[in-house]
Amino acid sequence: MNACNEATLADLSDWVGREELRSDRIDQRTAQALAATLDLDSDTLQEGCELPPLWHWVYFSPNARHSEIGVDGHPQRGGFLPPVNLPNRMWAGGRLSFEQPLRVGEAVTRVSRILRCERKSGRNGELLFVTVEHKISGESGVCVVEEQDIVYRQPAPQGAPLAGEATERQGEFRRLIHPDPVLLFRYSALTFNGHRIHYDKPYATLEEGYPGLVVQGPLAATLLLEGFRAAHPNKRIRRFAFRAIGPLFDTADFAVCGQLTGLGTADLWTDCNRRSTMKAEVTFD
Repeated sequence: MNACNEATLADLSDWVGREELRSDRIDQRTAQALAATLDLDSDTLQEGCELPPLWHWVYFSPNARHSEIGVDGHPQRGGFLPPVNLPNRMWAGGRLSFEQPLRVGEAVTRVSRILRCERKSGRNGELLFVTVEHKISGESGVCVVEEQDIVYRQPAPQGAPLAGEATERQGEFRRLIHPDPVLLFRYSALTFNGHRIHYDKPYATLEEGYPGLVVQGPLAATLLLEGFRAAHPNKRIRRFAFRAIGPLFDTADFAVCGQLTGLGTADLWTDCNRRSTMKAEVTFD
């Protein structure tokens, strides 16, 4: 029986169309805590102010009880997502459309729906991709439409070269990031993400075989877009798409970089010792 045993016993098509509804509030304290984590000024985040794009990721946090948490710190498999027993789970990428701003202080809802479940073969064995659509609405209607790609896979062999793409590009802007354990811990705390690879170095290195603590994919994507917003503060972000192509760790600094590519478009990427680990495209006006 293959590694996707639990998912293949039940037809994966049965999971397509499954929905979940969550409610939250864009509270000021959480927004200001994220600003502090990103080393940004929080004074502008007053009630009624626009929430920066991608910052909605610190809301709608999972609330599994402690007894429902697995050894890796994640909630145990099952529930809304298929119960896949491939050991590693990562946020592989996504596509977002920002229809109108979310605002600090407003009540919000998120309707999540599983769009696709697909099995593929990868370099290290079987992969399972699950694509989830989120529609986030505030008091004036739909604000964010997001497709999120989640991949389940086997761990990379010990000593294997780090995935990523070689890059020599410098970009129009370039901001150096020091991904120390405090940054990773604070972001995990804000997202209520208990996955131990982000804050428990003995677990990350000895149990899962990583060279250090793993930088969260959503954090890397947020830092990319914040780098663009710092370089172009008057632009309004309309769409954002990103794809993780390799891991980042607390063992090395990395840069978030970007380059305008046309009227209202730009390419963004990370650069860790000339290895790009995330690529993104942004549309703005």
